[in-house]
Amino acid sequence: MVHAFIMVKTGAGESEQLVAPIRELERVAEAHIVAGAYDLIVEVDAEEVYDVLKTASSEVQSLQGVTDTKTYISLDD
Repeated sequence: MVHAFIMVKTGAGESEQLVAPIRELERVAEAHIVAGAYDLIVEVDAEEVYDVLKTASSEVQSLQGVTDTKTYISLDD
């Protein structure tokens, strides 16, 4: 099992509209609106690293209002 964090930047005022659809994605365990360099932190659990990358690139980045993402793979259990 792979656990990862996807940091998401959104357009101005978009994070509140994006958090619900992101939480509904299959591999998303949690999603939080945060203050700082990114607007959302999304926790993902997947079978393979490829599945995490697919979630970030094909699912999260395709949502209107998402402007940038960074993905971090957790190295501890």
